[in-house]
Amino acid sequence: MSADDTIFALASGTGRAGIAVIRISGPCGGAALAALTGRTAWVPRRAMRVCLRDPQGEHLDDALALWFPAPASFTGENVAELHIHGGRAVIAAVMAALSRIAGLRSAEPGEFTRRAFLNGKLDLTQVEGLADLVAAETSAQHRQALRQLEGALGSLYEGWRRRLVAAMAHLEASMDFADEDLPEGVEQQCREEVAALRAEVAGHLALGSGGERIREGFLVVLIGPPNAGKSSLLNRLAGREAAIVDAVPGTTRDVVEVAMDIGGLAVLVADTAGLRSGRGRVEQEGVRRARQRAAEADLCIAVLDGAIWPAVDGDLLKLIDGDALILVNKSDLGGFDEPLVVAGRAATAVSAKTGEGIAGVVAEIGARLGRRFAAGDAVATTRLRHRHGVEACGSALSRAEAATAAEVMAEELRAAAAALGRIVGRVDVEEVLAAVFSEFCIGK
Repeated sequence: MSADDTIFALASGTGRAGIAVIRISGPCGGAALAALTGRTAWVPRRAMRVCLRDPQGEHLDDALALWFPAPASFTGENVAELHIHGGRAVIAAVMAALSRIAGLRSAEPGEFTRRAFLNGKLDLTQVEGLADLVAAETSAQHRQALRQLEGALGSLYEGWRRRLVAAMAHLEASMDFADEDLPEGVEQQCREEVAALRAEVAGHLALGSGGERIREGFLVVLIGPPNAGKSSLLNRLAGREAAIVDAVPGTTRDVVEVAMDIGGLAVLVADTAGLRSGRGRVEQEGVRRARQRAAEADLCIAVLDGAIWPAVDGDLLKLIDGDALILVNKSDLGGFDEPLVVAGRAATAVSAKTGEGIAGVVAEIGARLGRRFAAGDAVATTRLRHRHGVEACGSALSRAEAATAAEVMAEELRAAAAALGRIVGRVDVEEVLAAVFSEFCIGK
């Protein structure tokens, strides 16, 4: 790949549609438009109706064309867009015509966004936000991705990084130009700034992995004894026959997972093998996997068999954590005395067969996950690499705060700034020198 190339690709989805959009980016974008339309004069960012012809003059389509001159474009380069009719034959003909124009080639995957990053139009967190926005399947994922694309996360980290660069500049100046007329208490001011930044970083990390969970999805695991109706409950929640249901206990041997949208959250609901002493190697493995998934879950739903209520398996009680949702299934059989209590905790009567109480269960799942992982208006990490970078920054700030020598403190500040720079994709040690010479009258 070369930045001197002009690239083109279909920017809309594949398949038959009313409209398709082809994007062209690079120095030959204007020449490509001229070759296809015969026009050389364009009003920036205004759609113009054109007749598209291939280099041999054959009529390809009546279309709309837009011109985005650099740097006011998505990639920061000259960009053209062709809005054509969405038939496969039309798309193929226009793409073939573009491929025959000198200086143009098909874009590699993600190359438009890569150029936007390299040209400073997006930082790495915004690039990731754009990818998440395209992949979003729930309202929570949509909101989070859009906020990240707008720069909320990158602005936070970039703001911290700039403060670190300024602190480094002052500290380096106090060490290297001690004989000059510098403000008093520079090192103490740096220490105060480091303490403030460390507190902000710690608060950011305290938000936990809620942003990552929203992006990746939450894991909800159904656990309980055999024949309690876990598979029937999964099918009721999914609205389809996702798991095999049979009156014979132990039907479910492996983990059956179904992706759902619950309260705007991406949730993976897992049905597991009934918890009992396995009667064969396969069932024993199923029980082992059930316990493993329960340990990994963001939320466990303990499903009890209402047909034998109030009997409760002791091994199941050991797996019920403080936030688990406890259900007593088969309420359609009747005979339940309210309120239902299991080991001192409230339980809810439901019927996977009739649907009684299921709407309340769905609402409760969304509410519990929301309470545990909500960050409110705060900006949270959305990827593990973000969290690792912020953790590295926090560790460096702690070491800087504890340092007694200014040289050691400056080196730790440099490490903290580099950790943040890796998150947003901007690491430039020359910024420290630039800040020194711009803020202090040194060498006059």
